[in-house]
Amino acid sequence: MPLPSFEEYEPTGDCPCQGCAQRRRTLARARAIPLRDGGHPAARGARRALVLATAAGVVLGGGGASVAAAAAPGTGGRVALDDPGPGTPQGGRAPLHGPKGGKGGKGTAAKPAGLPGAPAAVRRTDRATIINRAKLWLGAQVPYSMEQYWSDGYRQDCSGFVSMAWNLGTNEWTGSLDKFATRITKDELLPGDMLLFHNPADPNKGSHVVLFGGWVDETRTHYVAYEQTRPTTRKLATPYGYWNNAVKYIPYRFNGVAGGVVPEPPVTGEPPAPGGSGGVSATYPGASKFGPGADNTHVTRLGRMLSDRGGLRFYPKGTGSKWTDADRLATEAFQRAQGWTGADADGIPGAHTWRLLALHQGKDIPPTTGGAPGPAGKPAYPGASFFRPGATHPAVTALGRQLVKKGFGKHYLSGPGPRWGEADRRNVEAFQRAQGWRGAEADGYPGPETWRRLFA
Repeated sequence: MPLPSFEEYEPTGDCPCQGCAQRRRTLARARAIPLRDGGHPAARGARRALVLATAAGVVLGGGGASVAAAAAPGTGGRVALDDPGPGTPQGGRAPLHGPKGGKGGKGTAAKPAGLPGAPAAVRRTDRATIINRAKLWLGAQVPYSMEQYWSDGYRQDCSGFVSMAWNLGTNEWTGSLDKFATRITKDELLPGDMLLFHNPADPNKGSHVVLFGGWVDETRTHYVAYEQTRPTTRKLATPYGYWNNAVKYIPYRFNGVAGGVVPEPPVTGEPPAPGGSGGVSATYPGASKFGPGADNTHVTRLGRMLSDRGGLRFYPKGTGSKWTDADRLATEAFQRAQGWTGADADGIPGAHTWRLLALHQGKDIPPTTGGAPGPAGKPAYPGASFFRPGATHPAVTALGRQLVKKGFGKHYLSGPGPRWGEADRRNVEAFQRAQGWRGAEADGYPGPETWRRLFA
């Protein structure tokens, strides 16, 4: 009888099923074995036949593993299986764009001469900025590499990705990132924190780091991970702490982020008070209660106090328990009304801010009308209702002029003017896409963050 003919089977590169994942690993290992000197090409055929037999065994035998039937939320329909691991060796510590005269080395490379340790003072940032920086690489689908550096100067591996998102100014690695952060617990995790696994015995075996983007649901068994891994930057619902070596992933919080672990110290010279205005306690609930990802009654109380102190315009849809840009902008406006600047007016309420609001002390947020100068001399965000079809407001003119100034006015045939139109929307959409935003984040309707960036 005629012998059956076989073709070499190449598993689909993006198929998530356990069988294809196993076959890809088997093929990769077989192809990594070099043909020894003096060998015959038939040996390579024998090896490939062995690969085919192994792959067939995986298919027919099921690989000894069961396949999950449902995709985890936020995975884009992909089945949530055991991830084959990050497999992402990393470069060593290096300045932006790498050491002079060469590319980054292995994870065990010696520290480049003259590169300092963790700085005494890190750059201040906020959680929204960290996540937005991560989304820039996600939108660009930056290829993974432990030797190449992206246009912003950061190395295209897992630790370079976190260094970029935290805006460290240097390329760190898993053995040094913890020096810029404070260890926290699982319950304290907020967007912009990191989950770190460093294997000191062999840094290129298993060591990996990801950015925490928020919990998938209330069970807190899966979270959204932003990470740099092969082949490109990805955002994926991930089991806590990771697909493998889960218990070795330690949560950390960047020391430069607003709303860190350590509560702000009490303001000296001001006696504590048992209660504040409207029944709100003057006792500061702690910085962890505020910032992106926070959802609690303290956020609601903050919004109500800010509304009573002149910040009602920041809440066109009313206050709520979930932290939004409206809370940050209103808090910043109140802080600037006290004459504070810089890190003292970052939009995150500290002990002094909370006490002034609760005791109804300090200065109110100054009123603004018709796009008049707001906090820091810039027009205050008037609310989403002014940027809808048919709406007319001086803020629309101010928006249009700033779009033109920033180079995003190509859709204007005349104007800009005070009446909102399709040209305004398309120009705003172009500006939003330039920030790396997609989907609902780039719908052409300016929110508080679009407004802040446009007038920054």
